[in-house]
Amino acid sequence: MNRYLDQRLKLRHFRIIEAISQHSSLLKASGALSLAQPALTRSLHEIEEILGVRLYDRHAKGVRETHYGEAVAHSARAILAELKALDDKMDQLARDTSVTVNVGALPVAAVGIMPGVIAELNARRPDCEVRLVQGLSEELLPELNAGRLDLIVGRLYEPATPDGLTRETLYHEPISLMARPDHPIFTPPGPSIERLSKAKLVLPTLATRLGREIDHILIDMGIDPGSPIRSSSLGFIRELMQSGDFIAIMPQLTLAADLMRGSIKLSPLPIAMPPRPAGIIYRSDRPLPPSATALVETLRSYTHEVMSEGYVKA
Repeated sequence: MNRYLDQRLKLRHFRIIEAISQHSSLLKASGALSLAQPALTRSLHEIEEILGVRLYDRHAKGVRETHYGEAVAHSARAILAELKALDDKMDQLARDTSVTVNVGALPVAAVGIMPGVIAELNARRPDCEVRLVQGLSEELLPELNAGRLDLIVGRLYEPATPDGLTRETLYHEPISLMARPDHPIFTPPGPSIERLSKAKLVLPTLATRLGREIDHILIDMGIDPGSPIRSSSLGFIRELMQSGDFIAIMPQLTLAADLMRGSIKLSPLPIAMPPRPAGIIYRSDRPLPPSATALVETLRSYTHEVMSEGYVKA
């Protein structure tokens, strides 16, 4: 007996069978499908008429699959799973052929290294479009999880609880001292705790995690931060350093372009500092698209160039 199922059964029929078998109840299945129960019942009768068999036996608490129902439900689940796999594959192919990379950048990375990285990527791959969003970790991580960002670049803070994201270290940005190249702090014997304690400092605001971290470092050196000038604007901090005797204490690559141009000089602080790993964060459940991989490769080479050319100090 040829039932011509390939011509008569529709995708909605398989969804209905899958829902009824999953819930063992017409009422619950209709709720799951947002379909009125009478309409669901009519559709089930239609399916049974097409197949020429009874799929479910009714009982006081719901329905129970017959042998035919079990076979049809198994096929329905397989067909729907194949369609879901196809949907995922199409999404992956769309990402793989995309020339747009959506990247989130923490504030230090956004103004420190990303301008140089994007300029270098544009020279290598002019077809790549970078859409950059600057923000804090708590703002960017939900965007990454939602798939609206391909990756995040910046300081790799340990999550409070495991989040299933991959964190890959590409460079380090220890807290360092920065000033204009001819600043007296660099004259022999170089920066010292005593000299720093008498210097005019410009620091990030205490409203930021970085600002509080730097204050703790100063206290560890026995230096009272006192009342330094504080700002959340790196442009303002840069101008104070270049036009006066101010010294900034910031992560190494905060002003990477200035270091490479020679308008700012950097020196390690006179105490041992932790490395402060930085790099990329991305989802573990899907590969990076080629455009994002190209950006990561450029980020790796750019930071390596900055480090290897001696613009920053270990």
